[in-house]
Amino acid sequence: MTTWQEVVAQKRADREVLLAPYKLPEDKLPPAEQLNVIDFIDNGGADLLLSAKEKEITEIDDIDTLAASIADGKYSASDVISAYIKRATVAHQLTNCLSEVVFEQALARAKKLDEYYASSGKTVGKYHGVPITLKDQFNVHGVDTTLGYVGRANNPVTDKSNEAVLVTIFEKEGAVVIAKSNLPQSIMWCETHNPLWGLTVNPRRRDFTPGGSTGGEGALLQLKGSIMGWGTDLGGSVRIPQIMGGGYGLRPSAWRIPYEGVPVTIDGQEHVPSVIGPMTRNLDSLISITKSVIEAEPWTLDPKCIPIPWRQEQYDAIISKPKLIFGVMKDDGVVRVHPPIERTLNEAVEKLRAAGHEIVEWSAPDLHQELVPILNKFYEADGGEDVKSDVNKLGEPFMPYVERMVNRSPPISIPEYWHNMVLKRELQKKYLDKWNASRKLTSNGEPIDFILAPGCPHTSVPCEKTNWVGYTRVWNGLDYSAAVFPVSNVDKAVDELNDEQKAYVPRNDWDATNWPLYNPETMHGLPVNLQLIGGRLAEERLLAGVKRVEEILKA
Repeated sequence: MTTWQEVVAQKRADREVLLAPYKLPEDKLPPAEQLNVIDFIDNGGADLLLSAKEKEITEIDDIDTLAASIADGKYSASDVISAYIKRATVAHQLTNCLSEVVFEQALARAKKLDEYYASSGKTVGKYHGVPITLKDQFNVHGVDTTLGYVGRANNPVTDKSNEAVLVTIFEKEGAVVIAKSNLPQSIMWCETHNPLWGLTVNPRRRDFTPGGSTGGEGALLQLKGSIMGWGTDLGGSVRIPQIMGGGYGLRPSAWRIPYEGVPVTIDGQEHVPSVIGPMTRNLDSLISITKSVIEAEPWTLDPKCIPIPWRQEQYDAIISKPKLIFGVMKDDGVVRVHPPIERTLNEAVEKLRAAGHEIVEWSAPDLHQELVPILNKFYEADGGEDVKSDVNKLGEPFMPYVERMVNRSPPISIPEYWHNMVLKRELQKKYLDKWNASRKLTSNGEPIDFILAPGCPHTSVPCEKTNWVGYTRVWNGLDYSAAVFPVSNVDKAVDELNDEQKAYVPRNDWDATNWPLYNPETMHGLPVNLQLIGGRLAEERLLAGVKRVEEILKA
């Protein structure tokens, strides 16, 4: 019988063979003690591997701009895919962010796209020649989908019809899959580490985490080894990596984006469903690809997808609304945010208010504290049996966070599960009532348009130290659309603890674990994101809201 160690060795060796033609020599890489490798890339590291043209291509952050340059003939599909393959390889060398590599297939597809363009004078579709990368949870023809389990290795997708619907949609528009990215064992954690592929680290500080569970994708985007990333979000797994990496991410409401062809841990648990979300390097790209998926009518390919077309009128209504009303949640009542996040949120509020928008204090600590334990019961309803079965296939070791999760509680009964559903629904109703009741607090008698809040209580933190995801998870429980976006950076000169913060006494064990993590010296320069929350199935309104907020904050 093959051991788990033999499978790991074989899989990693296979990956190295595929990466070898594109790697920088080891003596050209920064030493292990150089923690910020984005500095390495920006200060000449990219020039070691990329031509001036390839560097120019990968420096374009906007997907539509890149696609237009390909459509105009400025770049060929082969130019673009070759450049991104090289940059993704270096990103991997620096952070260990890739899992499955399909470079040769990508180059072959790019060549066919170029031949079509040469013969027809037009592109295949909107994203002709644009690279796409995906969390190692999406089925891609010819390679494994492991979910971070050794026991799922060596079982590639052999039938093209079993690919993720999302892949089908984007390939029809001419996009090219170049790789899949690393994730934690079981996907059920907010960092990125598993026995199969190892630990993925943050490019801005390699002893810190890139977040999770879509952490490989987040690291890849930070180093511009991808321009269009896709992940899944069960409790923050799209948003947390983009928060820790200073990128853009959307958690749509369930079944707005097609999930067909995307295996998931605890499959069948749909009362807090995992959802697919886009991850990009700028906001316009996030809007563009979300709109494109919905305009492709995914409900014709995924039976669970809700047949709601893209509602441009809702987007336009928010863009043109003279005054927006923001409920501002500075604290979830469980874990206090670190000083840079508190400062960033306060500064954002003042800029929004100065621009003529209305601010309403938003606080619902009782609902947040009640909802998170209910969500945990759904995740752990089977007593960890689903996860245990995958881990035990080849006897791979449990990652510590996975072991704690599967041993936390025994399976619950069907009546208890039903009761949990009732409790969740009751809290959803309470939150909806609270949202509607906000009209009593506003100057025009309308309810708030959005909630502006932190996305995490901290920026990126040292590996193995993340412990509270309530700032993202609560919106999964309510099934509200939520997006994260970069606003500022930690500044050790202004983000020192003040006297009140130095004297702060944590409220609980979660808070006591989080508060001492703050270190303005080691966190200096790390990005600080905020989170904007819309209602359920409010993707168009939400993305327009982020657009308005970002324009004001950047003005």
